[in-house]
Amino acid sequence: MPLPLVVVPGMLCDASLWSDVAFPEGHEVHHVALRRPDIGALAEDVLSSVDGPFVLVGLSLGAIVGFEALRRAPERVAGLCVMATNAAAPRPEQHAAWRELDALVADGRFAQVVERTLPDMFPDRRWSTADAERYRRMAHTVGPDAARAQLAAQPTREDAFAALRSVHCPSVVLSGGRDTLCPPAFHHAIAAALHHSDLRELPDAGHLVPWQRPDAVTAALRDLVAAVAAA
Repeated sequence: MPLPLVVVPGMLCDASLWSDVAFPEGHEVHHVALRRPDIGALAEDVLSSVDGPFVLVGLSLGAIVGFEALRRAPERVAGLCVMATNAAAPRPEQHAAWRELDALVADGRFAQVVERTLPDMFPDRRWSTADAERYRRMAHTVGPDAARAQLAAQPTREDAFAALRSVHCPSVVLSGGRDTLCPPAFHHAIAAALHHSDLRELPDAGHLVPWQRPDAVTAALRDLVAAVAAA
């Protein structure tokens, strides 16, 4: 029986992030929202979303949550697809940025947070009016309460490389070649830590890979579930 896919979006993203992706036929798809202020709690949301083994798909913060799910229950993850992410521990400047963004949201200036985060979502920080409006709609649907929970969760993450080195399931790592937030070097390090990884760099993509290269995400997922079935 085809395994379910558990799909986790990035910060200020929801299930609409994946609307252009054609998920493999026959596989149930479970979207997990990021609404709790702790990476461990979010990882438990992932693990409790389905029974038994599953294929984990995550972007950015969603992939970081996935790394923690791997740390806690590696036997549950039969396949892994991560993109636009970072497996390293947070840096001091990131902590400062998250505190600043949280203060803005607490002060009722959530729209400013959306505008601050918008440039890094697109290749080389360049976007069209339609791109920007699509991102704004998604971010405002997520809303300020979830944004504050996500900002609180970010500092609770840990270096994930030890967990990745223990993974032996098939995996695909997708990197946007023009991602200014999580550049290709981050993904080379992730792929090097995994035992059975397929690193795919997408030269024209930025951070929101499922919007900018849905064809590549679709192909990666089809290849991944085939590898999982073969394994």
